Formats: sequence, structure tokens, C-alpha cells
Amino acid sequence: MRALMLSAVTYLANPSDPDAIDRLADTLSVLVAGVAGGLVGDAVIVAGQASDAVAAVAEATGATLILHPAGSPYTAGAAAARRDWILCLEAGDVPAEGWIRTLDRFVGTARPEIGLGRLHRPAAGWRGRLVGRFETLAGARQARAGDVVRREALRNGPVFAQRLKVRPLIARIDRA
Repeated sequence: MRALMLSAVTYLANPSDPDAIDRLADTLSVLVAGVAGGLVGDAVIVAGQASDAVAAVAEATGATLILHPAGSPYTAGAAAARRDWILCLEAGDVPAEGWIRTLDRFVGTARPEIGLGRLHRPAAGWRGRLVGRFETLAGARQARAGDVVRREALRNGPVFAQRLKVRPLIARIDRA
């Protein structure tokens, strides 16, 4: 495996939700295996509002905390990320077995014309799956949870300068 190839950006829209901290902890705990495997180099938590509990989790895990109430959380997280690739997650996303190997292979071999890799998210609902299928054919205009995207693509704002070609990945994300 290559050393520390991506930053994980986890979005927590509503920290005041009673289960929000548990969902965030579930996501961050799975990322520890990616750190140990040399894939995940840093973590960024993007919260929709201030919360002492989220700040405590960020401090305890060494993650960078960004408060971003509106707009694309992944664009905001990419500004604080230190790696060239961004793994976009929502609090409660739990990458399933095999995700480290899949992302390592994708990041290590992705050609420049491949703009992003997309992990399968069965819990996304029918609307999310329909949008995902359309974007696989036509290209993606913005990052979504479950995407692995180059940081440069996110730096220009919430909408990509041009549609990015989507490469479906075999790993999946479950919900905690």
C-alpha cells in the first residue's frame, strides 16, 4: 500500500440530533483501519453548527473541525484537507469490508480522465440511487457522500467546472 493517500471528510449536518455523535463516532472508528493501513492520512469533520460534543470528538481523534452551515460540506472540508484525494462521507457511513483495498487500488491507478470513484451506498434511497446511475452515464457535477474525488476538483466550489467521469467501485458503505 502507498502511504497516506487520502483525507476523509465527514459531514455532520445536525450535531444537536441525539444520535449524531454516535453516528460520527461509528464513522470515525472505521477510518482507524484506513489509518493503520496507510490509506487515510487525515480526517476533517464538517459540522452544520457549533457543538461542544463534536468539538470534543474532533479533539480526541485528531480531526480538524470546520463549521459550515450552508453550501457544500465537501468543498469546505477539502480546503482543510492535506491529501490529494478526498473520501466524502456522512456521519453514520460505515465503509464495509474491503474498502481499504478498493480505495487503495483506485487512488493508485486512477487516470486523470477519471474524476471520481463512487462507493455503492444501498441506504441512499431510491432517489439517490437514481441520481447515481444517471451520473455514472452523464458524469457528476458535484461530490456526494461515498465519493472519492481529487481535491483540486472541489477547490473551485460546490459544482465541478465540468462533469467528472464516475467510476463505480466495488466496495460499499453501510449505515450505522
